[in-house]
Amino acid sequence: MALMVKLLNLKKMKNKIIYAFVILALTAVSCSKDFTVRSSLTSTSVDNSYNTADEVRATTSTLYSGLPWAGFTSRALDDIGDVMAGNAHSYEGNGDYRAFVVFSQSSATALVQYCWTSFYKVGGWAASYLKAFELKKTLGGDPAILDPAIAECRFMLGVTYFYIGRVFGDAPIIDDPGKIALEGNFNIPRYLKADVLRYAIEQMTLAEEGLPESDVPGRVTKYAAKAYLAKMYLYQKDYTNAAAKALEVINSGKYSLVPTELYQTMFNSSSMNNNVESIFAIQYQLTQNPWGAGNQLQCDRGPNNMNTSEANMWELFRPSMDFVKHAFEPGDLRRPATIMEQGWSMPNWKPQNADAQYNEFMANGYIYDTIQDAAHGGNLNATRSNIAKYIVGPGMKYGGEQVLGMNTGQNFMMLRYSDVLLIYAEAVLAGNSSTSDAGAIDAYNKVRTRAGLSTKSSITLDDIMRERRVEFAFEGDYWYDIQRQGYAKAKQIIEAQDRGAVGSPLYVTFTESYMFLPVPASEILQDPELAKDPVPYYTSK
Repeated sequence: MALMVKLLNLKKMKNKIIYAFVILALTAVSCSKDFTVRSSLTSTSVDNSYNTADEVRATTSTLYSGLPWAGFTSRALDDIGDVMAGNAHSYEGNGDYRAFVVFSQSSATALVQYCWTSFYKVGGWAASYLKAFELKKTLGGDPAILDPAIAECRFMLGVTYFYIGRVFGDAPIIDDPGKIALEGNFNIPRYLKADVLRYAIEQMTLAEEGLPESDVPGRVTKYAAKAYLAKMYLYQKDYTNAAAKALEVINSGKYSLVPTELYQTMFNSSSMNNNVESIFAIQYQLTQNPWGAGNQLQCDRGPNNMNTSEANMWELFRPSMDFVKHAFEPGDLRRPATIMEQGWSMPNWKPQNADAQYNEFMANGYIYDTIQDAAHGGNLNATRSNIAKYIVGPGMKYGGEQVLGMNTGQNFMMLRYSDVLLIYAEAVLAGNSSTSDAGAIDAYNKVRTRAGLSTKSSITLDDIMRERRVEFAFEGDYWYDIQRQGYAKAKQIIEAQDRGAVGSPLYVTFTESYMFLPVPASEILQDPELAKDPVPYYTSK
C-alpha cells in the first residue's frame, strides 16, 4: 500500500499526464465490472499475480473496454474525425463542439483535453501492463500465457500512438510510466511527429509477431495487427509495405464484407458485434456505471423525436450540408444506413410519449419527418438530417434493443475489412494518376458492389477518397484522409464545403495551424517542456 499511497500523491505533483498514466494504468476492471487495483511496479505484487491465462486475459480485456477510450469515443471522435472534416455539423450554441465546425478550437478547448487524456490513458494502461508482464516473465511466469498479452499491449500502444501522431503531431511518448513515477522526472518533452508514428509502427510490428493467428471474437490477432500496419504505412505513403500488409490480410480469408442486406444492421444492432467485417472494436457493455463502459454515441447523434422513457437523444452532432448534398452517388445503398432524412423509417421501432398525436404518428413505426409539427413527431433541425450510424433505437419497450438512457451495448468498430480493401487499392495506385491493376480494381469494386453501385475499370485517388468518405462516414476517419493529402489539398477541400445550415451557408478559411490540435493548456501548465520545440525520440534515448 505504501507504493499506492506514493502513486496517489502524484496528484499533487506537477505533471498530471503522468499521474493519469500511472494511476489509471494500475486500475484494472474485471469481467464482473468491479474495480481492483494492482501495483505493476513491485515484484512482490507481480509475483502473486498473472499466474493463469484467465488472470492475464482479464487484465488485457480492460484495454478493449469503453472506459479508457471514453474521452475519445464520446465526442472527440465525432468532433475531430467528422466535424473538422466537414462530414458533420454541430449547432451554434454548442460552444466547444461548435469550435470544430469553424476551426476556433484552441489549447483551452475542453474536447482537446479530453482527447489527449483518453489517448494517454489507454497508452498508460497498456505500457504498465506490458512492463508488469515482462517482469512476471523474469520471475518465472509462463511465456505461453504472457507473450500474447504483451503483444496485445503493443497492439494497443500502436493504435494509440497512431492516433496521437495524427491528432497532435509532435507529442510525448511514454513507454514506461512506472519508471517515470519512481524516478520523479515529470518534465516530458514533445517528440517529433515522425518519431511518434515510427514508434506506433514499431509497436504494431512487435504485436504482429506476438499475437496468435486466431482468437475468440473481439480479441485482436496477428491479422488485426497486419491490417493496422497497412493503414499506418499508407498514412506514411509507404505504398509498398501498405500493399503487402493489406494483401496478407485479404489473402488470409480471416475477414469478409458483411452482405448488403446486413450493412445497415451492422450499425444499428448489437447483434452484429464482432461480425466478420470487424477487425478491431471497442467492446462496450450495456451499463450506466461506471461511466464510459457503455456506448454513448446514440445519445449524441440520435434525433430528438426518438426520445423515450428508456433512450435519451439530443442530436449534438448531425450530418453537414456538404455531406448531405455531395457525398453520395445516386442509388448508393449506404445512404439510409448512414443518415436519416425525410422519409427514413424503421417499422420495428415504435417510440411513444405523453402526446397522443405523437403516438398516433409513430404507431406503425418510427418515421423521420421534417414536415410534421415537432411537438407531434416531426424533426426540423438545421440540416434536415440526423446520423443513422450507431443508433440502436428507442429501447426494448418500444420495439428496439435494450438501451439504458445514454448507453447502448453496441461495439464501436475502430477498423473494418472494407478499409483494408480500399487501402490495398490506394497502395497499388501508389500516387499515380490512375490504375487499372486487376487486384486494386477488384478490391475497390467489392466495396462499391455491396453499396449497389456500378463497378469501374480504372480508378484515381479522388475515386478512392470519395469511396472512403461515404464508406466510413461518422466512424471518425475522414479527417485523417483529408490531412494525409497535405495542407494544400486539405485547404482546397475544407474551404469548398458548406459547413452551415439550411438557408445559412457557412464557409471557413483554413490555415496550416489547423492541421493538428494543440497541446492542452492545462498540460503545458503542469509540464512547461510541452511548450518547447519537439526533440527526436530515438537519438535521445
